[in-house]
Amino acid sequence: MKILVVSDTHGYNDNLEKVITLEEPFDMMYHLGDFEDSYSVEKLAKTGVVFVRGNNDYFGDYRDTRIIELEGNRILLTHGHKYRVGMLGYDRLLYAAMEEGANYVIFGHTHKPLLEEESGVTFLNPGSLTYPRQEGRKPTYAVLNVSEYGVITIQQKELSQ
Repeated sequence: MKILVVSDTHGYNDNLEKVITLEEPFDMMYHLGDFEDSYSVEKLAKTGVVFVRGNNDYFGDYRDTRIIELEGNRILLTHGHKYRVGMLGYDRLLYAAMEEGANYVIFGHTHKPLLEEESGVTFLNPGSLTYPRQEGRKPTYAVLNVSEYGVITIQQKELSQ
């Protein structure tokens, strides 16, 4: 199974369109909030899209956090702002993962790509396709490949302009 992971597109979907075209076919898309235009995102993705609400998503009935069960893995999806990841780091996310029994936390909000493991929990932030904040400021996203045995491989990718 191939899952496209994006965040922080802020209603500007040109780069999202490019990424969808580059990565098709995929089985699912996770959008980690600050989409600001879910209709366009759903229309662009020909497969299912799982959304979580970001701090700039003021419409629709979206959840702040979702738990996904996937081939023996438990994944916590969130934007990250409610856990104050931009100011306080990832401790609150780690505690939330432990409370939920999640072995993966996938989040956005900081606009900076991240992939690290702590206390048996893998943290993934795909960065931003619209307003990247890391050094070099390249638009980024991630792809998860999930084997039938539950092994998840993660690719962090830059979108060349």
